[in-house]
Amino acid sequence: MRLSSVAILAGTFTTAAAACAVAAVFSVRMVEQGSIAGVENRLTSEGIDWAGVDANGLQVFVHGTAPSESERFRAVSAAGKVVDAARVIDETLVEEAEDIKPPRFSVEILRNGDEVQLIGLVPADYDREILIKTVAGIIGDPEGVSDLLETADFPVPEGWDAAMDLATQALEDLPRAKISAATGVVSVQAMTNSVEERREVSAALEGAAPEGIALALDLTAPRPVISPFTLRFVIDDRGARFDSCSANTETARDAILAAAQEAGAKGTPGCVIGLGVPSPSWGDAASAGIAALARLGGGELTLSNADVSLIAAQGTAPDTFDTVVGDLEAALSAPFVLDAVLPEPEDPEDDGPTEFVATLGTEGKVQLRGRMESEMSRTTADSYARARFGSEAVRVGTRIDDDLPDGWSARVLAGLEALSMLADGEVRVTPEIVTVGGRTGNAEANSEITALLSEKFGPDAFEIDLTYEEKLDPTLGIPTPAECVDQVRQIIGARKITFEPGSATLDVSAKEILDEVADLLKICGDIPLEIQGHTDSQGREVMNQQLSQQRAEAVLDQLRQRRVLTASYDAEGYGEAEPIADNDTEAGREANRRIEFHLIEPETPETPEGETPTEDIEYPAPTGEEALTEATATDEAETSAEEGPEDEQD
Repeated sequence: MRLSSVAILAGTFTTAAAACAVAAVFSVRMVEQGSIAGVENRLTSEGIDWAGVDANGLQVFVHGTAPSESERFRAVSAAGKVVDAARVIDETLVEEAEDIKPPRFSVEILRNGDEVQLIGLVPADYDREILIKTVAGIIGDPEGVSDLLETADFPVPEGWDAAMDLATQALEDLPRAKISAATGVVSVQAMTNSVEERREVSAALEGAAPEGIALALDLTAPRPVISPFTLRFVIDDRGARFDSCSANTETARDAILAAAQEAGAKGTPGCVIGLGVPSPSWGDAASAGIAALARLGGGELTLSNADVSLIAAQGTAPDTFDTVVGDLEAALSAPFVLDAVLPEPEDPEDDGPTEFVATLGTEGKVQLRGRMESEMSRTTADSYARARFGSEAVRVGTRIDDDLPDGWSARVLAGLEALSMLADGEVRVTPEIVTVGGRTGNAEANSEITALLSEKFGPDAFEIDLTYEEKLDPTLGIPTPAECVDQVRQIIGARKITFEPGSATLDVSAKEILDEVADLLKICGDIPLEIQGHTDSQGREVMNQQLSQQRAEAVLDQLRQRRVLTASYDAEGYGEAEPIADNDTEAGREANRRIEFHLIEPETPETPEGETPTEDIEYPAPTGEEALTEATATDEAETSAEEGPEDEQD
């Protein structure tokens, strides 16, 4: 019985072992078949028909001859998407290439002033040292060239040298650019200093592009700062036309021109797109004003920053005038202010003063009005003015008076010559005296005009009242750092740089302002600028400091994304430490939540310990307003509870 029990137990274990072995073999076989079927389906779905699949246990073998190395890799990757990539065994081969095609050779040239990077792949037969020497000669510093080029052992393709020659010419013309050159094609992306420079560079490169080289240019120019931001539209017996036109965006320009054409303007007059607009709704205000002038049937419309002047034509019916003015006032949004004038009916017995007046506006337009001796003298004055100021800039409204004193025409011509020396102003000729007044950027203008009029009329026959403004000097070029900051203030105006509540995320309106600020700062170049963030006193002090720092950095990042050179900029958060208003009122807290732009003052060298400085070091006082204050917090509708310490918002 004992022996029989042992035999039964042994037999049981043997049977179980055999059953496990059979089950294991069956399971392995199932895994193999499942793996093969899954991988084959995957290869078929991806269009890989040259590869076969086998399996041995958990290992999956992919075999066959691939038409290319990329196809081989694609097949192995496809198998790895079905089973664990570690289980895939690559047994594929690759067909030998009968003729290896050369790669696409190309070079990217990145220039930022005196630093240039060369990136790309060039043929081994191409003398890259000549390219490097040429680039070093352009920037004047061999150390400023970073050679990151790689080579491939292929001959120089046809058209390569011509493309590289055109690329280096573009590099010479553009101090900040991205130039991509390949066989038969050159593309250039760059920022020029002005619209005129963009036109000149475009014309030069297009003229230099040889036959067979495709040139793609993407040149941009900063928008000019227009101050004051001006538009003038006139409807008179000569028709409807612009004397000047400014817009802040392409959309605003299109709306203004559409309104002008509706009012009867002919052709496609130019409208300068620039910076410094007093309100984003400039286009709506100008369009509404032009439509109002058209309803009146004649007169003049002038927008100068936020001031809107509407002068009706003489003889306009008062009830029509009142209706149109009321509708226009309702259409204008803040900050625009309307000044509407209905001229008094003309008194036939009032012949007006005996005078000639020439006015030069800030936009370069000249208006001549008053009296001339004869048709010949009027034609002479008109021709002289057009020669001095441009044919399109002159508007004539003179009339003939044959009872003028001798020498009248000579006085008028001398006055026009004096007016041409000013940036803007007025010349008035009367029988007694010639008066000249206005603004100039020429420090010697007063002396030059005095010498001119003294020679013609003597020392007692004229008066001069000029204001010299350095910013009007056309020879100044790029504005000084202080002037740049002052112009940023003009651009921002009454608008605000705002953020989403309790965060450093700029809202849409702030991004629009920064677009305009960035365009100006690109002109200003590398100036020492600190962007300061400030908050009110609500919430914890540490949290306020952190939020102000994040907001200052957000503004800096946005400028950097707009391709502004920010190497000399700093972002600094001051939290609640520097309030400019009372934090106990909502208006005060709104004022304290702000972004400020400051010039970074030069540091005074420290005197070594134990030494006494031998002289005081003086720095020039900054000119203009160096700090711009812009609110950076949430809308005025936020309540104190929304910004309280419990949620630590600012």
